[in-house]
Amino acid sequence: MKSKVASINVDPQKGFTPICPDELPVVEGDQIVPELLAQNALADLIIGSSDAHCEQALFVVDDADEQFKPLDYPNTDCTFKIHCRPGTKGFELLDGLPAATEYDFFVWKGVAPDLHPYGACYHDLAEKLSTGLIEYLVFHQVDKIIVGGLATDFCVATTAKQLQKSKRFDVAINLAACRGISPEGVAEQLDLMQEMGITVLENSQAVKVWISGQGIS
Repeated sequence: MKSKVASINVDPQKGFTPICPDELPVVEGDQIVPELLAQNALADLIIGSSDAHCEQALFVVDDADEQFKPLDYPNTDCTFKIHCRPGTKGFELLDGLPAATEYDFFVWKGVAPDLHPYGACYHDLAEKLSTGLIEYLVFHQVDKIIVGGLATDFCVATTAKQLQKSKRFDVAINLAACRGISPEGVAEQLDLMQEMGITVLENSQAVKVWISGQGIS
């Protein structure tokens, strides 16, 4: 029986790219669109997610040097500069991607000031309050999921791991459709994902082979 495939575009927003240098720019984050579109073309369902933060968010710091410091809130565990505010350029999806309303399912994350989730599957860090994504994929009998987006070592990795932990799907990462914040962070997360059974693929050509079930040479 033919696999039913979903492509997930995790937070491919301008606020995570050099287009918005005062937010959380990921090097080459603005270069992932062709590979996201290529993996989308291989899928039956296209899923998207976006951060949607307000200025009152608990994680906000003004100085880049103050970022990535731990916080002791139930659903906000780290400091960041303000990013991806609705109504700003940083909130926008990268040019060339579908509009949010053109995806089959879309998740807006971190809308409340006290919420800063990373993955697209849960609103809270304890992973108890579902966004409905896993339920949507199960309802539509998806069995293979390919994940790309920003950033590899944060929201992409968390989303992939949440999907894998559900034990409902075969999950793969398309590296060419991702960019990460730090090489060390990316390497660590790739090791963790592979230990969990997530497949790491180089590009959309490898994704096509993986979907076909022919294996990766």
